[in-house]
Amino acid sequence: MLTRRSMLAAAAAAASLNYAKLALADTPPGVLVMAMQIDDIASGLDPAESFEFSGGEVIGNVYRKLVTNTEGKPGTLEGDLAETWTGNQEGTEFTFKLKSGQVFASGKPVTSADVVYSFQRVVALNKSPAFIINQFGFTKDNMAERITAPDASTVVLKTAEPTAITFLLFCLSAAVGSIVEKAAVEAQAKDNDYGNGWLKQNSAGGGAYTLRSWQASNSIMLDANSYNQPKIRRVIIRHVADPSAQLLGLSRGDFDIVRNLAADQITQIRSDDKYKIITQRRANLLYLSLSQKNQYLAKPEVRQAIKMALDYDGIQKNIVPTTFAVHQAFLPEGLPGALTAKPFKQDIAGAKALLAKAGLPDGFEVSFDYTSSAPYSDIAQAIQANLAQIGVRLRMLPGQQGAVITKTRARQHEIAMVRWGSDYFDPHSNAEAFSVNADNSDGARNRTLAWRASWEIPELTKRTMAAVKESDPQKRIEIYEALQKDHQQQSPFVIMLQEIQNAVTSAKVSGFVVGVMSDQTGFSKTTKS
Repeated sequence: MLTRRSMLAAAAAAASLNYAKLALADTPPGVLVMAMQIDDIASGLDPAESFEFSGGEVIGNVYRKLVTNTEGKPGTLEGDLAETWTGNQEGTEFTFKLKSGQVFASGKPVTSADVVYSFQRVVALNKSPAFIINQFGFTKDNMAERITAPDASTVVLKTAEPTAITFLLFCLSAAVGSIVEKAAVEAQAKDNDYGNGWLKQNSAGGGAYTLRSWQASNSIMLDANSYNQPKIRRVIIRHVADPSAQLLGLSRGDFDIVRNLAADQITQIRSDDKYKIITQRRANLLYLSLSQKNQYLAKPEVRQAIKMALDYDGIQKNIVPTTFAVHQAFLPEGLPGALTAKPFKQDIAGAKALLAKAGLPDGFEVSFDYTSSAPYSDIAQAIQANLAQIGVRLRMLPGQQGAVITKTRARQHEIAMVRWGSDYFDPHSNAEAFSVNADNSDGARNRTLAWRASWEIPELTKRTMAAVKESDPQKRIEIYEALQKDHQQQSPFVIMLQEIQNAVTSAKVSGFVVGVMSDQTGFSKTTKS
C-alpha cells in the first residue's frame, strides 16, 4: 500500500541517490565542510540587518562586539573589544574603554570611531534587529549627541532613561552589536545606505573569519582572519535541505559536520563510533503566529481553540523526539524566569465549544505558511490534521524559510509557523518581541513579533516595559512569570516547541561549539585530525 510515509521515504532515497552522483572527495585538511539548512537567510549578512539563525552564526564568527557571553556560561558577560565599562549614578551615561592592540581583518586598528559608526548605522538604517539598540532612546536625529567618542579608545552612550548597566551590556552582546570597520564600509556606501548593500555579501569585522562568499540558499564560504588565527583556515557551509542527503554526505566523507538530521537518524548513529553528537538545548522556539488582521483569528475564543486543538506531545514524540521539546511559554527553558508548565493539552471537545462560542460552529478556512523542509513540513501536516478535527481548514502554503520569514515581517500572513531565537540572555529579549507593540501602524519603528501579528496590547506593553526597569532581581523574575501566564491565555502566539540542536560530526572533528544562541556557535576552535 502506498502511504504518505512510504512516499516520503522513496523521495528521500531518490534525493540521496541524486546527491551521491554529485558527491565530493574527502574534505581537504584545514577546510571544514558543514551541511545545514541555510535558506532562512532572507536579508544577507550585514550585522545591522541580518536577523536569522544561520546569519547569526556567521556574524558571530566574523565580527566582534564590545562585550560577549562567556563560553559555556550564556548568563555571564566578559569584555571582547572593551577592557572596562562604567555607568554614572543616574544610570543614563555609560563609558567604555577599548582594549589596546585590537585590529580588524584588514590589519587596521579598532578605534572608538568604528564603534560609534557601527551603532549609529544600526540606528540610522533601522532594520529588523535595530529595536535592540533603539530601545535606549537612540534615533537618527539624536545619535550624534548620544553615541560619541571623546577619544580614540573611549565610547560614551547616553540613554534616554535610567538603565541597568547589566541590561545594556546584554543588549550590546547581541549580533546587532557587532563592530564594523568604518573606513572599509564607508568606502562601499551608495546612496546613503551606510554600506548596507555591500555588507550583505562582504564583511568588515575583526572576528575569527572573513566572509568570502554567500550565495542565497546555496553556500557560505569563510576564510580565516590571519590576525585572529583560527585553527581551520576555511569553513564551507553548504545548503542541504534533505536530512538523508546530509547523513549520506557525512558517511561518505563529503561533510565534516551536519546540522539537521532527523530524530530517527540521530538514534540510528548514536552508538556508531565514526560519529560524535553534540547536543545543546537552544534558546529557540517554534511557534504559530496568528495574524490579528484576520477576522476569525482576532477572536480570543478562536486563538484559544487553536491552542487547545494541537497534540503537542504527539507531535514531539512522533516527529521530533530528540530535536525538540514541548515548551509553551515565550521565555525558553534556561533563561531567567522561564515557565516550564504546559497548560495546553489536546482537547477537541473544548476547542469546538470555544469555536461555537465565537459564532463559528462550522469552523473556517485560513492560509498556513510554513517551511517546506523536514521536519517542519511533517509538523505542519500534523497541525493541519489537528485543526481539521475542530473545523479549521488550512490552505497549505509551503515555502523556503527565508520566504516565510519575509512574508511574516511584511504582515502578509494569516497563520505562519516560524522560529524565534533569543537575541541576548535576558528575559526582555523575548518579552519585548512577543509582548510589546507600542505602535501598530505599518510605519512603526519597533517591529516586534507582536507587531508582525498586528496585535495591539497596551496593557502587556506597559507591564513588559516596567519589568525591564525593575531593580530587584527576584521581583523582576516574578513579573516575567506573571507576564508569561497572561500571555499564554491572551496572545495570538501558539508556542509549541523548543529546539534541541544535535550537531553530528565525524570522529576526526573536535572543538566545534554549539551555542545556546545562534551567534555563540563557534568555529574557531574546531580542528580535524
